[in-house]
Amino acid sequence: MTRPRRFTDAAFLFSVPLTVGLVVAAQSIDGGRLQLLLQPSAALIVFGGTFAAVLFSFPLSLLTRTGRALASAFGRQPESDTALLARMAEYATRARTRGALSLEGEMAKHDDPFLVRALSLLVDGVPAADVRHTLKTFSQVREEADAECALVLEAAGGYAPTLGILGAVLGLIHALDRLTSPAAVGPGVAVAFVATVYGVGAANLVFLPLATRLRSIGRQAALNREVVIEGAVAIQQGIHPTLVDGHLRSLLTAWHGVARPAKDSSPRARLVRS
Repeated sequence: MTRPRRFTDAAFLFSVPLTVGLVVAAQSIDGGRLQLLLQPSAALIVFGGTFAAVLFSFPLSLLTRTGRALASAFGRQPESDTALLARMAEYATRARTRGALSLEGEMAKHDDPFLVRALSLLVDGVPAADVRHTLKTFSQVREEADAECALVLEAAGGYAPTLGILGAVLGLIHALDRLTSPAAVGPGVAVAFVATVYGVGAANLVFLPLATRLRSIGRQAALNREVVIEGAVAIQQGIHPTLVDGHLRSLLTAWHGVARPAKDSSPRARLVRS
């Protein structure tokens, strides 16, 4: 149910330079020097401290899984609604005309364990009620695992601003220590607040948006799994492919709150629905 993504996520490709450009423009528009934003000590407190806090909060296995989830978030995406509907309709037609055993060869064509598990249950002739129970349990576990990855990033988004304040306070202490040199106090205070910029910026421009992205992808994947569950149960019950297609479209309509695209009227689509 996932497929390699030709890296054409226009929203993401646009958001990266936009984020950097907004920060640079905000600093430069009133004549501010960009060099002031490059403070290794502030970066160490905010990013190093956030990493340490996250490492303390979550097991290493979850952090590793979160890293893999972030890598896949921009490399793979859940199968589209239209493609998944066509796939399940094809499976329903094949199972009705040639039997469920004809789907056995499909298991080797997919790397998604959920779809493979659904096909294996159909091929093995597992009763429809057991098919639903098994796949529902599998889906719930997967959904909770996806939510945990987003939770890690949301936690990082909570730690970073607080550590930014800590960095600012430490910087102010250092600046006040130079009160005997008034000319050095102003730049020192400016440098101190860079830590706050790092903390708030990292939370609201990096960690929280990434967490939201993972949750969005997780919701789409959960919907796809629900479509597979309903489709597999209907196929196992021997429901006509046209009714299977209509049922799955109704499910997607209820999820999205809008009507799904009209059915393809091509000869191939009519053959699938026959």
